[in-house]
Amino acid sequence: MAKLSLDRILQAQGFGARKWCRELVAEGEVAIAGETIHDYRREFETAGLSFCVYGDEWLYRDRVYIALNKPADYECSRKPSHHPGVLSLLPEQFLNREVQPVGRLDHDTTGLLLMSDDGTFIHTQSSPKSHIPKVYVATTHDPVTNGLIEAMLKGVKLHDEPAPLSALVCRQLGEHQLEIVLEQGKYHQVKRMLAAAGNYCGSLNRSQIGKLTLASLELDEGEWCYLSTEQMALLAA
Repeated sequence: MAKLSLDRILQAQGFGARKWCRELVAEGEVAIAGETIHDYRREFETAGLSFCVYGDEWLYRDRVYIALNKPADYECSRKPSHHPGVLSLLPEQFLNREVQPVGRLDHDTTGLLLMSDDGTFIHTQSSPKSHIPKVYVATTHDPVTNGLIEAMLKGVKLHDEPAPLSALVCRQLGEHQLEIVLEQGKYHQVKRMLAAAGNYCGSLNRSQIGKLTLASLELDEGEWCYLSTEQMALLAA
């Protein structure tokens, strides 16, 4: 962390271009420790810095790591085409500071989605070489059979993949429900694997990444939270 002028602090946190941030300060919209600051040139230590903009409190973060409980009918894209983008569920400054989804969930898939402006983190979490398991709950059109589970575990061949793809874990949760654990994260992988195994995916929810569970975050659909150091550690497990 460093000591920066207030306009640079606001810019780094996604509140706009420096000119706009200076106007925010001049208009008395920024306060630190209860004091309204009018001089954008005033410098502050960024480590642990808490500040208010328009009355809302923010903590200075060099990088942001976010978990979102993604609802259906949102696209995991900074430039959505057919549905609203997931960034529309976050404060506007996250878009300004280049926050983006870590990997993608289909527009109709719900559940745990990570977002960040840390390129290294995004690459590590997205890379198959990291072997980070992801847990999905799939509701199937037809009843679950032992043959379906066996096929998912043994591996099914998809037309554009050189080798069969298999689930690390596939277990029945109900007559029409499976828990599936994957590492690869291929395009539409769960849906395509179920189709190749002779069934159809009616709905899909990602419930866990690494050892971080959506349930532990206690987020309603559409809600988000910053990840703590302890929660971040669970993603590498």
